[in-house]
Amino acid sequence: MKKVELLSPAGNLKKLKIAFAYGADAVYGGVSHFSLRIRSGKEFSYESFKEGIEYAHSIGKKVYATINGFPFNSQIKLYATHIEKMAAMEPDAFIVSTPGVIKLCKDIAPHIPLHLSTQANVMNYLDAAVYYEMGVSRIIAAREISLKDLKQIKEKLPDLELEVFVHGSMCFAYSGRCLISSVQSGRVPNRGSCANDCRFEYTLYAENPETGTLFKLEEVEGEGTYIMNAKDLNLASHVKELLDSGAVDSLKIEGRTKSNYYVAATTKAYRMAIDDYYKGEFHPQKYQEELHTTKHRGFTDAYLVHRPFERGDTQKLDSSISEGTHQVKAEVIEDGIHFLTKDKICKGDILEIVLPADADIAPCKNEIGEVFAKDGKWWLRLDKIEANKEFECIHSGNVNPVKLPCKLPAYSFLRKRIAD
Repeated sequence: MKKVELLSPAGNLKKLKIAFAYGADAVYGGVSHFSLRIRSGKEFSYESFKEGIEYAHSIGKKVYATINGFPFNSQIKLYATHIEKMAAMEPDAFIVSTPGVIKLCKDIAPHIPLHLSTQANVMNYLDAAVYYEMGVSRIIAAREISLKDLKQIKEKLPDLELEVFVHGSMCFAYSGRCLISSVQSGRVPNRGSCANDCRFEYTLYAENPETGTLFKLEEVEGEGTYIMNAKDLNLASHVKELLDSGAVDSLKIEGRTKSNYYVAATTKAYRMAIDDYYKGEFHPQKYQEELHTTKHRGFTDAYLVHRPFERGDTQKLDSSISEGTHQVKAEVIEDGIHFLTKDKICKGDILEIVLPADADIAPCKNEIGEVFAKDGKWWLRLDKIEANKEFECIHSGNVNPVKLPCKLPAYSFLRKRIAD
């Protein structure tokens, strides 16, 4: 039986490795502003992206290269050169957005499979068929599509793979077709440089053009003025429904510019959900507890399982401040015997250990501290904080590695519940 793919974001080489450590089957990422994420595109060089692909293939995983921007005429030659460079690395697919770039990829690198970006807004089997005939092997469906429509596309085109976003930031505009950032700051969302203007607080005014009178509009008390701020997508509780449909081939997590911990926690949660499904089990509360440890803007299940007119909870109007049940305190580095501090840690603190998928550790105790199991989780108590010298407390500004009492898997995290 072919199992659904778990696809995680890879904003740089380290996040790529973290995604695989926590159970991703594939990752997506890119180099340069052709990838719709300028910031993450700059974090990957051609050399490090090639290294990421080689690493993925060495452990039987996949990497999809994003070249899903919308080129100007002046960029087409640059696009062609970029496609040649990326094709030489042998990624498992290109993610593209436009018919012209599809043709360019087919001309330059016909052996690389093509995945159609969600930016192309495919909502029906007619459009899906056109792209399939052009040589696209997978369509990343528009975020506004319904599960019913996905099933109809799969019925009409059974050999076409369908990928859906299940988690991450939602765009205020229709499938990311937004001009707000372009108008306000000259940063073009569909060329990778969105300034996230929809997350700002706004004051609204009404003007009488005949008299020039300007009135400030007062919002209902308690509702707030973050009028375009969308909540984050979270479909973990609906994974069983999605997989039962038989229409979905890949579950995709958004977030190439988000933190290392976000990549780890979201990948872990959806890995658990998928694996439980195939075991004949399903425990939504378990997955939600993990996802709620991350910083977020409030969660919504958006439109895949409900139609837009049925939704009343997709906006967070009072604030764009992220929330989360836990604070990340530290990240274990690759040697497994040190961590880097992400938030204040003091002697005697007891921190929960977040482990990569299938990691196996044993309890230990010495003068530095103790690793122990309790209530089905692993914990660390630090009795000695040593980073070049000893500290009573250490802060995130200290970039020196801190010694662990015993070896932990690389890319483990230490976290603590935020007091209610």
